[in-house]
Amino acid sequence: MGRRKDFFLCAMIALGSGILMGLTVAPVNAWFLAWFALAPLWVLIVNSAQTKNQSSLLPLFSLAWGIGYHGIALAWITGIHPMTWMGVPWLASLGIALFCWIFITLWGAVLVAIWATCLSWIASQQGREGRKKILNSPLMRVLIGTALWCSLEALWSVGPLWWSSLSYTQSPHNLVILHLGQLSGPIAVTAAIVAVNGLIAEAWINRQDAKDTKKIRFAFFAPTLPCGNASGVREATTFGSRTFGSRFASTASTCLMQFVNRYLFIATGILITLHLIGFSLYTRPLVQSPQAALQVGIIQGNIPNQIKLYPEGLRRAIAGYTSGYLTLADQGIDAVLTPEGALPFFQREIMRGSLVAAVREKGVVAWIGGFGERGRSYTNSLFTVTGDGNIFSRYDKSKLVPIGEYVPFEEFLGGIISRLSPLDEHQVPGSSNQVFDTPFGRAIVGICYESAFSDLFRRQAAAGGQFILSPSNDAHYSASMPAQHHAQDIMRAIETDKWAVRATNTGYSAFVDPHGRTLWISGHNTYEIHAETIYRRQTQTLYVRWGDWLTPLLLVLAGGIWLVNLLI
Repeated sequence: MGRRKDFFLCAMIALGSGILMGLTVAPVNAWFLAWFALAPLWVLIVNSAQTKNQSSLLPLFSLAWGIGYHGIALAWITGIHPMTWMGVPWLASLGIALFCWIFITLWGAVLVAIWATCLSWIASQQGREGRKKILNSPLMRVLIGTALWCSLEALWSVGPLWWSSLSYTQSPHNLVILHLGQLSGPIAVTAAIVAVNGLIAEAWINRQDAKDTKKIRFAFFAPTLPCGNASGVREATTFGSRTFGSRFASTASTCLMQFVNRYLFIATGILITLHLIGFSLYTRPLVQSPQAALQVGIIQGNIPNQIKLYPEGLRRAIAGYTSGYLTLADQGIDAVLTPEGALPFFQREIMRGSLVAAVREKGVVAWIGGFGERGRSYTNSLFTVTGDGNIFSRYDKSKLVPIGEYVPFEEFLGGIISRLSPLDEHQVPGSSNQVFDTPFGRAIVGICYESAFSDLFRRQAAAGGQFILSPSNDAHYSASMPAQHHAQDIMRAIETDKWAVRATNTGYSAFVDPHGRTLWISGHNTYEIHAETIYRRQTQTLYVRWGDWLTPLLLVLAGGIWLVNLLI
């Protein structure tokens, strides 16, 4: 019975701390919780591994943490229901939505389980007699734990399914720490979060011996009282009431001092130091040349997906984007950006439409979201249409949404899982090494889901991209998803030191400067047009030049120390 109770308590602690981490992102945005929400799981892992107490259940505890985090953070995926407008029955639509939510939650939770298993093995090795002192050091454990988590995130991010890195828990509110991304990308922020959590956990694990804690607790609850007669009882009562406050303060102070040890001081020092480094990058002035200025307008069409591909939606798209373009063009701007799939037609049909006719009339460049053709398949594309009405360049979305835009292992699952896209043709990805030239210089493009993949933006920035264009369509979901999407683009702007323009179908469209500050943001489920001045920048951050160098460095350091301990 006691073992079952202990298991339930540990599982609730793991799940609860995972939920706390999930509250760091939109819609709650309690970003500060990220700096200690992983620590309880760390404590469970190390204590269980070193005492052999419930160590076999650690995968379940870590899965509980991962389910709490990813399940809360990615709950917006259920917004795809209902899909009756696509001809999917209501009950089947609910099943698809729940399947997607459960799958992506477990996909992220597996990452946590693998990390916990590895850290548990390291902790169990450290607890063995005869091990060298440096190998048994909690600081060594923090280094290895941080290196492992960063390695797993780096591995996960090159796959097809990625969104909820620990780093995005700090966006958009902690812009100072996000500037570490200029050094080594989002992994730098993730490493900071994991390391601080690990040090807090080690401070708890290595507090004063539990026997001393029991003695203090006994001294508090069982004070020495006078006895022997009635007056003595009254004296005891008075004595107890008089000393209760001082005993409580003394006990609380002693317990606090047990926890406040060198590891907590190190955690505090690292937290402050990293924020100071981020602050120094955040406060660097943006040197903007007037010649690099570019006035860009966005059109947020606000066309619900329920009608987007039907006659009413098509009419609204043509009318809304054409009139919005004409209004912006009359303001004397340089270019207009439309959302992902703004005109849900193939390229040849877009070129015959009223929007391209308006471009020929006004001569203002338009970036138009639509569908490109590739044999019998199609691509989700962004076209640069110049004032003469011709296509200057084209970018094809390379990171497609699993199940939503393609079926993984379609030869096996195609007959079981129907694509959520109502189009009959197969959507195919674009090349991973595309560049997007415009009449104003080379741009960096990330279409919708691609905003989560920092390396895609880094590669285009290294190839000469001078500003970011992010056309998206988040109309399937509640407001928390586009808020998280905006947070992702803020990180990409900081990491590459570029201005970013976001044009979405239903919100949130925005303009973001290279420090991640949002100059303007739209409403949600509103039709809007807006123009701002951005600047083309040819700067390259350390991350753009070197990529993620921190993860291999952490692995080399951890592996090197481990090897030295085996040899000496």
